[in-house]
Amino acid sequence: MAQVSSKPFESGSSISAEAYDRWLREKVARSLADPRPSISHEDAVAAMRSVLASTDRSGGDR
Repeated sequence: MAQVSSKPFESGSSISAEAYDRWLREKVARSLADPRPSISHEDAVAAMRSVLASTDRSGGDR
């Protein structure tokens, strides 16, 4: 199967609801079929905090 893009539908896109539904259903099906072990919410949050903490935030445009 072809790889599914994570963001094919940008805000304001003219993509049909049916196309979005197909994309979302395929993405969910791939996730459910993924044999890798799941991680807990707490572990995911901890990993993201680590990534964010290691990011250089000086000079950002925020």
